[in-house]
Amino acid sequence: MINNRPYFFLLLLPILFACERESLFVISGPTMGTSYTVKIVGEDLDRGKLRSQIEVELQRINGLMSTFDENSELSKFNRFPVSSPFTVSAAILEVLMLSSEIFDHSGGAFDVTVGPLVNLWGFGPEPSRDTVPGDEEIEAAKQRTGFALLQIQDGRLLKKRNIYVDLSAIAKGYAVDQLALILQKEDVTNYLIEIGGELKASGRNDQGNPWTIAVEVPDNLNRSVFRTLELRNISMATSGDYRNYFEVDGERYSHTIDPRTGRPITHNVASVTVLDPSAAIADGYATAINVLGVEEGLNLAQAQNLAVLVIIKTEDGFKERTSLALDVYLNENLDNQRN
Repeated sequence: MINNRPYFFLLLLPILFACERESLFVISGPTMGTSYTVKIVGEDLDRGKLRSQIEVELQRINGLMSTFDENSELSKFNRFPVSSPFTVSAAILEVLMLSSEIFDHSGGAFDVTVGPLVNLWGFGPEPSRDTVPGDEEIEAAKQRTGFALLQIQDGRLLKKRNIYVDLSAIAKGYAVDQLALILQKEDVTNYLIEIGGELKASGRNDQGNPWTIAVEVPDNLNRSVFRTLELRNISMATSGDYRNYFEVDGERYSHTIDPRTGRPITHNVASVTVLDPSAAIADGYATAINVLGVEEGLNLAQAQNLAVLVIIKTEDGFKERTSLALDVYLNENLDNQRN
């Protein structure tokens, strides 16, 4: 159920005003078609070294996985001839192997080969459109999708048809995980990393409290807090369609494409938030559950023991459904507060 009580905003004060504390070091900037922010708590930090390492790593990942950069490794693979082995980096292989697992577990609801459909509907690097694709166009694009068309073997990729791989639904989470590894190697224990809304938190903020994050009401016209979550050494990713869409003749078309139908999702799930130690896993499964819808999505969460918050749009407003793993996590947080 909706809860817009003012104390939700009070809980956000440690985040909103943390920059006033001298012990907090903030690094931010553009990356991966969005923005990033890294908040680090600690006095004895080599700030210049950390900033350099973070910026170099983000440039490296963007140079590997961006579909908006024609010179990225992924873009080169997407242009590479069919049936010709293409050697890729260990990072792309890692992301593709994880993507393959999520594809299998979700029954194809998460599919990084969905690129031709994403582009067809105007949500990729190609210009957006103001018309709805026809059935024949959709079917033709579907013939170029499916993980079975992508072969991974001995550090090389081979496409059986002219597929187009799009890692945008998992790459930001992967990048968050990689930045966390950098901070951990430098013995940084208190930090919050955010890239395009995907987060990972460790330790406590500069006020000594858990990092507290707002989950927004999924309404493009009303930016307010639906509820907050304390992140205790965990990652969080959210998938929703309330900001990225286009309209034709009064009908809204979501940027989230169901690879199984080739069309934007149409159910009443407004947003999905997933908590997991891995930001990449949270990122990928948030998209998968958003595609599946509330019942199938929560069944997947149960099968994979995922902590999931689903916000559903109803005639009376927004309501929430939670997975058992999230209920356990929230109860553990309450126990920690009492102790």
